[in-house]
Formats: sequence, C-alpha cells, structure tokens
Amino acid sequence: MLYHAYEMTHAALAPMRQMARLGREALQSPSNPLAKSYGARVSAAGLDMFIKATKRYAKPEFGLETTVVEGIEVSVTEEITMALPFCELLHFKRDTTTKHQKLLIIAPLSGHYATLLRGTVKEMLPDHDVYITDWVDSRDVPLSAGGFDLDDYVDYLVQFCEKLGEDGTRPAVLAVCQPGVPMLVAASLMAAENAAYRPSSITLMGSPIDTAKNPKKPNELATSKPLSWFEQNVITRVPWPNTGFMRRVYPGFLQLSGFMSMNLDRHVDAHTEHFRNMVKGDGDSTEAHRRFYDEYMAVMDLSASYYLQTIERVFQKRLLATGAYYYRDTLIDPAKITDIALMTVEGEKDDITGLGQTEAAHRLVNVPKKMRQHHVQAGVGHYGVFNGSRWRGVIAPKVKAFVAAHARG
Repeated sequence: MLYHAYEMTHAALAPMRQMARLGREALQSPSNPLAKSYGARVSAAGLDMFIKATKRYAKPEFGLETTVVEGIEVSVTEEITMALPFCELLHFKRDTTTKHQKLLIIAPLSGHYATLLRGTVKEMLPDHDVYITDWVDSRDVPLSAGGFDLDDYVDYLVQFCEKLGEDGTRPAVLAVCQPGVPMLVAASLMAAENAAYRPSSITLMGSPIDTAKNPKKPNELATSKPLSWFEQNVITRVPWPNTGFMRRVYPGFLQLSGFMSMNLDRHVDAHTEHFRNMVKGDGDSTEAHRRFYDEYMAVMDLSASYYLQTIERVFQKRLLATGAYYYRDTLIDPAKITDIALMTVEGEKDDITGLGQTEAAHRLVNVPKKMRQHHVQAGVGHYGVFNGSRWRGVIAPKVKAFVAAHARG
C-alpha cells in the first residue's frame, strides 16, 4: 500500500502543479509590468520550489556529444551494445580511427541512474573506448523477465566483460561504489577459469569491500535491524499500470528519502539559498542548483532480492571480506585473482564508504605488489571521488596511468 499511496499523492498534486506552472509563467511574463517587482519574484520563486518538490524527475541524459582525442574534437554517439532485462551495456562510440583500450565503467545500482557518473565518463572518454552499465528501473521490467539478485548481477558483469573481450583484448574495469563486491566476485570466477576476457585491471572507487572498517551511517543503518525488518518495511510491489506491475522492489522514493535524511541540514540550506538566488535573479547559481538536483532527485526502483541480498551479504555478514561468499553453489576465492591489476581509491571525507573499506580488497587478492595501487584523495567526500575538480585534476590522471600501465592484449 505504501507505493500506491505515493502514486495517488503524486496524482492528486498534479492539478496543483499545473496551476503553479501557470502562475509562475504569468508572474515572470515579459508582458507583466510587475514581473520585476520584489513581490512577483518572491511569489514566482515560491511556486517554482513547489513544482520542483512535487514533480517526478525523469531519467537524465548523458548529453556527451563530443570529446577530444589526441587534440582533435570528435563526435560521440551512444549505442546499446548489449541489452539485458535489467541493464543495457551503453557504448560511447567516438568518431575516430584512434584505438584505445576498452574501459567498462560499472555504475552503482543504488537508486540513481548511471548518468550520475557523467563526469566520470567525460573525463575517461579522450583516452579510452568507454562502455557503462546503464541499469534499468525495476518498475519498468515485466515479471515475465524473471528476477534479479546479486548472483544475476555477477552474471551480467561476466557477460559484459566477455562481450568487450570478443576482439581478443582484455578490457579495463572501473567500478564506482556499490559494484565493488560483485565485480570482485565476477573477477574471481573469470580468474579461476583463466577466461581470455578477464579484465587487465580493476579500479575500485569508494566500494564497501569490508564494511567493518571505519563504518559510516549507511553501514550502521544496515546492521541496526534484522533482515526481516527491511523486507517487511521497505519492500513493496510495483503498482499498476507500470510495466513491472507486481514486481517486488525497494522503491526509489524511499531510497531518496534515505539519501536526503543523511544530510538533511545541507539540503535545506541548499534549497534556502536557491530560493534567495531566484529572488535575486542569480541565473548562474540557480542553474547550477537545478542541474545538480535534477540528477539527484531522479531515482529508480531496485529489485527486492538484489537489495536484500546486498544488505545481508555485504553489510550484515561481510561475506566476501570473511571468505564466506558463495556465488550460487561456488565458494568465491579472490586469491585466484593473480594477474588482474588492482587499484583502489578512497575519499578522505567519505561519509558513505569509510576509509579502509575499499583498500580491504588488496588483502583478498593474490596480485603482485607491482600490480597494485592505493590512493586516498584528501579533502573529498564520496561524490568527489568520481566527480568534480579533484577527480578531474588528481584522481583521473592516476587512474588513467594505472590502466595504461597494465593494459594487455
């Protein structure tokens, strides 16, 4: 009933949103002689805030139309290389004859769309043939497509690596946040089989490999209640008329409320400042705020089995970190990873994945020291590890150098 209540509330507010839009347009119209008055600007700003607070945010676009390859600007086209029920392998095809190693960027499946990594993709495009996991909103996947859990997630990653390795080369992998655990599991399986398409290198960024290291608020929330509590309180079924009608999911709007509550004061301050900037007519500041929150507020539903298994295996039982992780009936042994270079990246001020959680991957694998690297970026939080000036100026160059040093054909 929770999901139905949310949908009905959204539908009930639709007429009010439309009236607010009409009112805002009238107040801001060039033909309105009072449009520039203080009262009109305050009223228009208030209506805009109401619209933004009650609307549903659609999946954003990557919008990466060009990049620069060896000093030449070239066009970029998005292509779906492989389409699976819960994920599409998206290729950013560059209009160039220059050959670079294939790079698989694994976007987190944690509520936001893959476009959250727009800055990550943009920075890697000039030097790599970039692919990304573009996860599908579970509310849009029909029940006939079957289920999706952590083991299915691992299957997807293996299939993507196999696809990228069809030409006989080994792809590089960059996993941001949540995918760290399933990627290490997938790498362990590929290494055990000595698969020709196993990655040449894996870069893990802000990944919860061992959540016992410096636990943060998300870790504490996941371990403060039994798994049954999560199943009873945050899992619901997709309502009609969505394509995924009756599929059990962890709704995106609940995930968003969790994100917001973690830093509520910061969000309140940001919206208060946004209101003031709209009244002042500060277009640059208001546009920057809109761009960020259009991305931040766009959320997707997660498959219930995947979500619950993540809570149990990664956060509550730490199965991979303790050597007790099973993929279906196979005990996973990351020590079988011997020739896949490993780089880990952490943010000094990360309030989601604490320092040491990602670095823990190094004690699990059996990779020579010369094929390992760990970097802690000073002054950045979780988001700053893969986006922003520190990512562009410091982290990305190190990642590129590491990937290039361990590229293998």
